[in-house]
Amino acid sequence: MDILVCVKRVPATGAKIVLTADAQDIETRNLGFTISPHEECAVEEAVRLVEQHGGTSTVLTLGPDVAVEQLRDSLAMGIDRAILLQTDGNEWDPRAVAHAIVAAIQAQRNQGQDFDILLFGNEAADTGDYQVGIRVAHALDLPCVTGIKGLEVKDDRVLAKREAASGWEVFEVSLPAIFTVKEGINLPRYPSLPGRLKAKKKPVDTIEPLYNGGGLQKMRLKTPPEQGSEVEILGKGAAAAPRVVEILKELRLV
Repeated sequence: MDILVCVKRVPATGAKIVLTADAQDIETRNLGFTISPHEECAVEEAVRLVEQHGGTSTVLTLGPDVAVEQLRDSLAMGIDRAILLQTDGNEWDPRAVAHAIVAAIQAQRNQGQDFDILLFGNEAADTGDYQVGIRVAHALDLPCVTGIKGLEVKDDRVLAKREAASGWEVFEVSLPAIFTVKEGINLPRYPSLPGRLKAKKKPVDTIEPLYNGGGLQKMRLKTPPEQGSEVEILGKGAAAAPRVVEILKELRLV
C-alpha cells in the first residue's frame, strides 16, 4: 500500500498575526510555523496504516524552501519520503495548488509510483478553504470522502467514518481514493530524537511547479478585531466583600 499525505506550512496555532504594511502578506520575522492540526493527524494516520498493512508513505507540500522544515517533521514521525513543490513563498489559490499537486502525482505515476490512498487535511488552518482535496479528486477522477474521523482498510476497499449529528456516516470506498481527515481521528505521536536524526537522511525531492491560477484573487489581508475584555475592581481587602456577595447573588451562585 502506497500513501501520499499532502500538508501545508501555516503559522503556528495561537500565534499573534501581524500584517505587512501593504496588507498583502503576514509578517513572519517573529512567527513560528507548523502544519495544520488536521494534516498532522493525516500524517499520523498514514504512518499507522503503513505499520499495519505495509507499503510506503510520502509527504508533499507546496511552499518556499523553508517548508522543508515541515516535511522533516513529518519524516521524523515515520513518513518514508518527501516532495517539496518549491515556490517563491507567495500564497497560491486552491485551484493553483490542486493543479500543482495533480501534476506531481501524474509525474510520480510516470515513474512507476501509484498511490492507493491520498490524505489531505479537511481544511488548512490559515485559509480554511476546504477545496484542495476535492479539486484533486475531481481532476484525477477518484472517489473522495471528506471530514473523516475513522479509516479502516480491508483489502482493496476502505471503510471511512464521518461524524454526524445522530451518530456516524460510514462509506465503503474502493481504492485508489482520496480522504480529507479531521482532527480527532487519532492522537499524533511526537517525533523522537532517533526519528529526527533519521529524518535528516531521508530523501526530499524538489520540484518547481508551474502556476496555473485563475481562481480566487487576493485583494488584501485583514486581521479580525481583537476580543475586548473588561476588568472591574471591587475594592480592597474586607471592603470588597459586600460587592463580591452581590455579584455572586446576581450570578445565582449563592
